[in-house]
Amino acid sequence: MTSRLELRGIRKQYPGCIANDDIHLAVAAGECHALLGENGAGKSTLMKIIYGIVAADAGTLLWEGTPTQIRSPAHARELGIGMVFQHFSLFETLTVAENIALSLPKDQTRNRRALSDRIRQVSEHYGMALDPDRYVHSLSVGARQRVEIVRCLLQDIRLLILDEPTSVLTPQEVEQLFITLNRLKAEGCAILFISHKLDEVRALCDQATKYK
Repeated sequence: MTSRLELRGIRKQYPGCIANDDIHLAVAAGECHALLGENGAGKSTLMKIIYGIVAADAGTLLWEGTPTQIRSPAHARELGIGMVFQHFSLFETLTVAENIALSLPKDQTRNRRALSDRIRQVSEHYGMALDPDRYVHSLSVGARQRVEIVRCLLQDIRLLILDEPTSVLTPQEVEQLFITLNRLKAEGCAILFISHKLDEVRALCDQATKYK
């Protein structure tokens, strides 16, 4: 079976530092794959390569079996790749709907009422109910993460990358996040899950790769 994403021999070097060296990784549709390793092991750099933020110096990325150079985050989103960073990229003075609209194609944002309805529908379907009209500055940290995830889900997601998503959540919010991610897996979405917490990896993930 063709992997949703496959990396072959990925290398990324910065002055005085090799961030990634001959990295191989494969993630199938409907699979949650954990990436483990200490800080500085190169996990975040690797995710930035997949998401088109930085370019690899060597190696091949295959998207659904086809060698692909992901040129930018916008290109990644076109392919169906979404990423939720540790540090959220939301504007506090804008509403939930306004924040989400910034990352969507213009033809999906012209009708704001339709967009708000879609945000409600998608967020409720995945157990992450959001009010599109709430201002982000009034939301809890957990609710802000839900905005980031729903923003990805509105882009016909095929691969979701999560960078230590539970570090800012309460135990109850972690439980709800896992319900959401298991539903995504059941619908065929591939997930890359960066974490330091082995108990969470065992509870959620199907495969794990450790980087040193």
